[in-house]
Amino acid sequence: MGTISTQARLYRFNALDAVAVAAYVGFTVYFTFAGESVERMMLQFFSDPATASYAVNALFYAAVGVFALASAWRIVGRDVKILGTRPWFTLGMVPLAVVVMLIITALLVGALGTAQTSENQLGIQGLLQRVPAWLMVPLLVVLGPFVEEYLFRHLLIGKLSQYVNIWICCAISVGVFASIHVVGREGLVLSALAPYLGMALVLVAVYVWTGKNLMFSYFVHAAKNLLAVVLIYAIPPDFLPH
Repeated sequence: MGTISTQARLYRFNALDAVAVAAYVGFTVYFTFAGESVERMMLQFFSDPATASYAVNALFYAAVGVFALASAWRIVGRDVKILGTRPWFTLGMVPLAVVVMLIITALLVGALGTAQTSENQLGIQGLLQRVPAWLMVPLLVVLGPFVEEYLFRHLLIGKLSQYVNIWICCAISVGVFASIHVVGREGLVLSALAPYLGMALVLVAVYVWTGKNLMFSYFVHAAKNLLAVVLIYAIPPDFLPH
């Protein structure tokens, strides 16, 4: 009975969840429609536009991440302990999940036509070309994946499934995750959504398969982003899409 009560408390929405979601949605909407004014303001503190853009993104994810970690620290601790009891499983399945993600993404791109690079992806590539790796890795591999796994897996599946059928929650998670990454002038174009749909499908699958283990889906997400960062830094800028 005590275990059930503890589980219920861990997956109950709280005030910190509401603040984290409000901050994420608020910042996203504001940056979508007033991003240029924010960057102009940041240019008062940073002379380089790339550094100003990086600072905006870092502040955004750090602000949301503080509330996310404050809300989910018990889940984080529990899930790390679980993964620690089976280290070889974690070390083997994380890269395997990334490979599966790449395969599914390639199949979706092939089925939906030529992939269209979203403004979000172009922005990241632009930053990676102008901001050093030691600054980008903490943002794209540590902060970003944790915030997104907390929001799109832990909240939309882990907690929402206490009230809504879990498969509906999974569909919502996939749809919202993919859509939020293509917010911009391109709109919800399937060719731009395809890479994020493939990513979301695998992240949702591993989250549910591991018994709603937030840290496992985080490690998969972080590993995929790390691979992307390494490849972009390794590829000469002339070969990247413009």
